[in-house]
Amino acid sequence: MRGLFTPITKIRRQVFTEVARFAYERELDKTDFAFFYESSYRIIPGEQPQYRDSVFKERAIIRERIRMALGLGMRPVDRHHALTEDMKAADTTGKCLAEPLVNVIPFACEACPTDQFFVTNNCRKCLAHPCTSVCPVKAITIGKNAAIIDMDKCIKCGRCVQACPYNAIVRFGRPCAEACGADAIDSDELGRAKINQDKCVACGLCIVSCPFAAIADKSEIFQLITAIRRGEKVYAEIAPSFVGQFGPLATPGKIVAALKVLGFKDVLEVGLGADVGSIHEASEYLANVPDKQDFLGTSCCTSWEAFAVGTQPELADCISSSHTPMVATAQKIKEIEPEAKVVFIGPCVAKKREGLEDEVKPYIDYVITFEELMGMLGARDIEWQELEEDKFTTLASRDGRGYAVAGGVAQAIVDCIKKDKPELEVEVEKADTLKECKKMLLKAKAGKCHGHILEGMACPGGCVGGPGTLMPIPRAGAAVKAFANESPLETALDNPSAAD
Repeated sequence: MRGLFTPITKIRRQVFTEVARFAYERELDKTDFAFFYESSYRIIPGEQPQYRDSVFKERAIIRERIRMALGLGMRPVDRHHALTEDMKAADTTGKCLAEPLVNVIPFACEACPTDQFFVTNNCRKCLAHPCTSVCPVKAITIGKNAAIIDMDKCIKCGRCVQACPYNAIVRFGRPCAEACGADAIDSDELGRAKINQDKCVACGLCIVSCPFAAIADKSEIFQLITAIRRGEKVYAEIAPSFVGQFGPLATPGKIVAALKVLGFKDVLEVGLGADVGSIHEASEYLANVPDKQDFLGTSCCTSWEAFAVGTQPELADCISSSHTPMVATAQKIKEIEPEAKVVFIGPCVAKKREGLEDEVKPYIDYVITFEELMGMLGARDIEWQELEEDKFTTLASRDGRGYAVAGGVAQAIVDCIKKDKPELEVEVEKADTLKECKKMLLKAKAGKCHGHILEGMACPGGCVGGPGTLMPIPRAGAAVKAFANESPLETALDNPSAAD
């Protein structure tokens, strides 16, 4: 649903804008969080429900979304807990986030069927009725008007779907579970979706796949804005997938200008950190593959790395030890300004989890998505046409910017290897979405990726398909490639800032 302005898009943006506006306009020394009691009425006005069967239910869901947008957890549903009871904990410039970051709001979930076969009105009750012939458990009979599936007998093998000449039988499941390549979506006692946090890798695809907006992630925009208003030196590092995300008027130069209007001291490209990673992973490959390890798995995507290590721990040593571009860029910022606070702005929910890791905390203070940034821009009523063009302090190479598109990470590493050893042929395996990553890992486990570079991406199309993006994936990919080609530097090795 990315790229479509749906009611879900509207609701999420209203919540982020509401929280951001309060953060910018409140009195810092005597915060009254009672402001948020009225927020649900501003977002859901009047007496008639807009999206569900009850206006009271709609407002209750909005209140939980507001709490998560403040970085707080959901309230218990089985006892009274005032909306603002623990909101003072959010009034900090430090870390407020705690796992779980991705949550199902139980009373927003419609308990969708987990796996169903359904006979549509395409059924012609044909003479051949091959559906009955191929069913191994005789779960299909021909009724008066159409074929009938006995769900108590059905083993969900799907043969009837393949056999029907009219495509009259469809298989459908719970959208959040269908999108989850980590199989982390379970059901609670009422049949509602429930996230198995032991399996979840925080890719966030369930958030953008749920048609009922029942899943949300926590945000740090309140703490970020508080830090800006308290005079902290906050630097923004922005992922290369930002290009085109904010509309045709939002050129890269104007986005930099807008970030400075929001209060950031300066803006750097995360493509710089990608260049650092490319150089490091190329050296890892040359030093270790295939003599010391069978292959090299890239480390750019946090969810892919967690999934690979969690599901195939015996292959963990083959995943690169490089920091992600987010961390590598932040390290460069901290070298320039040791007292700086750094916010990563990108398409990714998993980076929020990475930001909670002990070895990452010294470098990354906040992580927000493009969607959350849109809320901040809305709170400050920023108009793109009124901004003057600005420019990045740093440049990234073409390959570094290309990290945002599936295949770009591996290509950047190969280009570095070729600079050192042009005669070396390096084979690449790549996969986007965790379901495809799982297949790639099984292939590697079987010894079929000897000497390869394995690039894994949790999101379709790569980072341009992340849950925090705002535009259709194909358009986003094309925009990134055009932006990458504008760089005067081709490979990471051409970037003097990355080689320092």
